[in-house]
Amino acid sequence: MKYYIIAGEASGDLHGSNLIKAIKTKDLEANIRCWGGDLMQQAGGTLVKHYKEMAFMGFFEVITNINQIFKNIAFCKEDISQFNPDIIVFIDYSGFNLRIASWAKKQGFHTNYYISPQIWASREGRINKIKRDIDAMHVILPFEKDFYEKKHNFPVNFVGHPLIDAIDELPRTAEDSFREQNQLDSEKPIIALLPGSRKQEVQKMLTLMLSAIESFPNYQFVIAGAPSLEHDFYQPFLKSAQVGIVFNKTYDLLSISHAALVTSGTATLETALFKVPQVVCYRANWISYQIAKRIITLKFISLVNLIMDKEVVKELIQEDLNTTNIKKELSKILEGPYRASQIEAYINLEKKLGGKGASAKAAALIVGNAQKVSN
Repeated sequence: MKYYIIAGEASGDLHGSNLIKAIKTKDLEANIRCWGGDLMQQAGGTLVKHYKEMAFMGFFEVITNINQIFKNIAFCKEDISQFNPDIIVFIDYSGFNLRIASWAKKQGFHTNYYISPQIWASREGRINKIKRDIDAMHVILPFEKDFYEKKHNFPVNFVGHPLIDAIDELPRTAEDSFREQNQLDSEKPIIALLPGSRKQEVQKMLTLMLSAIESFPNYQFVIAGAPSLEHDFYQPFLKSAQVGIVFNKTYDLLSISHAALVTSGTATLETALFKVPQVVCYRANWISYQIAKRIITLKFISLVNLIMDKEVVKELIQEDLNTTNIKKELSKILEGPYRASQIEAYINLEKKLGGKGASAKAAALIVGNAQKVSN
């Protein structure tokens, strides 16, 4: 059978790759065409467009790149029509994917969504489009099932969170070798810096994160370089001997880190699953932030706090993200009871996420739906 999968970000590429692997174990003749990244391609998907070409963040950035976005939408529709898949699978990336879903449903394609748009955070009215255009929804956060089914009478499948599988399957990192290979200090505990995967994010976040390093001389700060960005882009940030950088090894880095400063997003959950105490950082373009805070109604911005429905990790947002606060909050998670309480909460968080097997569960549902359509 033929599958068309669309992901538009680094996290979607990771989850899409594991989904492709799982689909191929259940459908040995699966022909998979995809939008995503290197991981999805390596898993066996035929890559149509890389997410690097689609990474526009925030309302202001989207507006300034609107012509390219419309070109991508037109190209995607044409490519789907020519491929004529049995099923289309959308992974997150709602602004683009819901537009394609609307068109695809009218063309008679069967539509599945894996990793729901975060309509519980903003623009809840999109539920009407989802009900109209999506044939099956597979969610990964425990509170999403109640949100869809009890609040909006739309049945969904809770499959668990694929990050648990992705992390569990990793080989154990040899710390000494990792430090040596990446030219890191051999002894200082590591504070990981995860400033995001897009240029706009990194430019806003990394300077602020690094402004605290002089207060922590006994630690080494190490940047998790995004695979979508070149090494030269980070060069201006590497002036201090106390700062290192690694590329395409974020999980290895987290596995040996003592603490972390993390840009809000999936990375906050990844950091928690590695049991690394963290401070969550977020600062957006002023215009984008002013719009966002008027439409987002959540108490928290990090997945860790949202899933636990309480403040487990400190969130420094917009003007609160400054050198003084970073130093203060980072100090609290390096040792003592606050650090211990975060780690304890992480253990409870993992239990809430439903355990292992998310990719396999989602793949079974998707292959089953594709079989129904083809028959």
